[in-house]
Amino acid sequence: MQRHSLRAAAIGVALLVGMAGPALADAKDYEFQLLDKEVKQGAAVISVKLVHKPSGRAVPDAVIFAKRIDMGPEAMEAMTAPLEVAPSPEPGVYRFKTNLTMEGQWALSLGAKVQGETGTVDNKLIVKAVQ
Repeated sequence: MQRHSLRAAAIGVALLVGMAGPALADAKDYEFQLLDKEVKQGAAVISVKLVHKPSGRAVPDAVIFAKRIDMGPEAMEAMTAPLEVAPSPEPGVYRFKTNLTMEGQWALSLGAKVQGETGTVDNKLIVKAVQ
């Protein structure tokens, strides 16, 4: 009799877990983190990591569809620089080559799609160009 009760309890738990379904993440659960807070003025490579905030894990294979760098933090939004994707040394780290023509603070704006998630990850990170 006790075996039947245990089996029934196990089936009940399995059904409850199955009804709950998988936990759905949201684009707000992800963020880009700047790895290079300062870079040399001129030709530079800026590295960022895409992180799943609840777990702290790096997220590889995101599709970066928007990227821009400008001097908005210095009240010069019209001052932009070219920005190209560069090869990455590790999964979850994204690198960008640029040419920062002036010293000061630059805003790196990124938009990305994480595989299997709805919505987009949008972040603006501030990097400082120094001589």
